[in-house]
Formats: sequence, C-alpha cells, structure tokens
Amino acid sequence: MGTVTTAYLLTCAAIGVASAAVLAIGWWVSLVLFAAVPFVSVGIAGLWVLPAVIALRLIQRPFAGVLVGLISGLVLAPFYTVTAIATTLFWSAFPELPFLVTLYRRWSTWLHYAGGAAVGIAYPFLAAQSFDLWAMSAPLLVAFVALCFVSCLAGTWLGIFIADRLRDAGVARLARRRVAAGPA
Repeated sequence: MGTVTTAYLLTCAAIGVASAAVLAIGWWVSLVLFAAVPFVSVGIAGLWVLPAVIALRLIQRPFAGVLVGLISGLVLAPFYTVTAIATTLFWSAFPELPFLVTLYRRWSTWLHYAGGAAVGIAYPFLAAQSFDLWAMSAPLLVAFVALCFVSCLAGTWLGIFIADRLRDAGVARLARRRVAAGPA
C-alpha cells in the first residue's frame, strides 16, 4: 500500500473539491428532473461515479475513491444537507469495490467498468421506493434500470478519460510515488 503522502492527500482533495463543483450542478439538475420527470433523472446518475473513478484511475491507491467521495460530500454538505456525505460515499463505494476484491493488486480498466455496472444495476433497486419502481410496467422498469446502467457506464468512461488526460499532463506522478523515507 505504501505511505500516505501529502501529494496523495492534496491530489485527492483537489479531485474531491472539483468533483463537488460538478456534483453541485448535477444535484440541482437531478432535483429539477426528479420533480418533473423522475424517470429521466436517473439518466445523469453517472455523474456521481466520476469522482471515485477519476481518483482510482489516476492515483491507483487503495481507498482513493472513497477518500475523494468523502471530501466531495464534506464540500457539498453545507450547501445541501449532511446526507450529501452519505450519498457521495455510497456512490464512491461501488467503483472502489472491484479493486478491494482484488486486494488492490490489479488496476485493469475492466474493473472500473465492473464497479460502474454494479452501481448502475443496484441503485435503481436500492432507490425503488423513491422512484416508485414497483408501480412501473415491466418494460418501463427494464428501461429505467437500463438507463441507470448506461449512465453509470458512461460516467465511468468519462472518469477514465479525464484521469488518463490528467495522467498524460503529469498530475499523478507525485501522488502515486511511494516514499521510502516515510510519510511527507
């Protein structure tokens, strides 16, 4: 696992704060869509996986996704409610899960998509009461789950794309470096 360096923490903080800005806009859009057309609001669910995917892809360190989710939630909490922390942690746990299962020994791209797929399928059922899922017809229910699934996979793709561009720009070098002399 290596040590926790200042560069690692600052990189996670930067990703968390930047992600909170994106999620704040997404939150308002989601609230408006949920009030008007709840079915369509799940189409932007992929935004919530972005912070964790970017962190995990860029830094490739255990719990980077959850740490970024926590930071995003802490930044959002004063503007929404304290539940923003739980929300961002929930959405960050799923992208982290495939890497945890491999004990953080593999950082394959498909593991990012496995996390995105897992939350894309789980979220509609975990939020079934909010969306009145069981009152939907079978084809509408399938379309709803498919929309969430595709949105989460698209969010995962976008997170990978952003992280790869940041890595190409040299952002991850210090955050990924293991320091032999101890914590910074």
